[in-house]
Amino acid sequence: MKNIPPILETPKPLHFPDLAAMAAFSLPLHSSFTPSPLKPQLFRHLQRLKLAPHARPPVISSASNPADVTGPTGNEVVVNGILPDYYADGGSVQLPPSLQKELMPNHVAIIMDGNRRWADSRNFPIVFGYEAGFRAFKRLIDLSCNWGIGTLTVFAFSSENWCRPKVETDLLMGLFERILRFELEHFLRENIRISLIGDATKLPKQLQSLVVDAVEATQNNSRLHLIVAANYSGRSDVVQACRKIAFKVKDGLIDPNDINEYLVERELETSCTDFPHPDLLIRTSGELRMSNFLLWQLAYTELYFTNALWPDFGEAEFLEALCSFQQRQRRYGGNL
Repeated sequence: MKNIPPILETPKPLHFPDLAAMAAFSLPLHSSFTPSPLKPQLFRHLQRLKLAPHARPPVISSASNPADVTGPTGNEVVVNGILPDYYADGGSVQLPPSLQKELMPNHVAIIMDGNRRWADSRNFPIVFGYEAGFRAFKRLIDLSCNWGIGTLTVFAFSSENWCRPKVETDLLMGLFERILRFELEHFLRENIRISLIGDATKLPKQLQSLVVDAVEATQNNSRLHLIVAANYSGRSDVVQACRKIAFKVKDGLIDPNDINEYLVERELETSCTDFPHPDLLIRTSGELRMSNFLLWQLAYTELYFTNALWPDFGEAEFLEALCSFQQRQRRYGGNL
């Protein structure tokens, strides 16, 4: 049996499609998890950070240049997840000193890669990689809210991912359901809007229903627009947009000579947001490719690649990516 990482809090039960899936991942029963005590003050700080206690890094700052993440008090690192002074409360936006508000991206896209490798490198069952990745996902949402990022698009599941073992895809579908069931209240409380891009008809019926409910319940929220790409393909997105335009030409609604980039963009799935083109794309795990993600929309996006596996991508890593983005000059083909 693979090693089981230490658990410092009792997690919500995992929802597996069947007992065979549980056996395949060599999981203990939920009742076997034994929480360890945390100091009350530290636990409260971790709760405010929305950071799982057992997933916290030893320090928040791991930037190559500690001065980039120095807080207002001059402290270079924040040990054991203690809340930085610059962390915002109550829906306000308060940036770390190393970030400039006027240079913040409106739209950040993330390819969340490395969950399986994270688990394999620790000799853990693969499910723990996805669990740790889920907690990194929650951290990123909270940081995006607190730092004033308007749109966050995450590549959760590609159309090519169906070629993975069924037990793994069932696990992922169950995790998506869990997020929508247990995190919807948090999204509502934090004024987060949820949208889904991708072919939802291929998702399990129960998950489709949860997606529809979440999208409808959060449609008027405005603090952060969270776009989840599930069963998504960048090529298919362009194809379906062209197909819609072709039907409009056939019905006499559009003259072929009037087709332009604006018309294509209006038919892409990212038309659900006011900022369809990501300003910054982050890919974790050291891979240097787009993997069929937002192919049209990334034409002038700034790209940032990090060797950190997705479960290890935290506040310091996000801050490094944003600092890198703010140091670049975006010319859009001009000579500025």
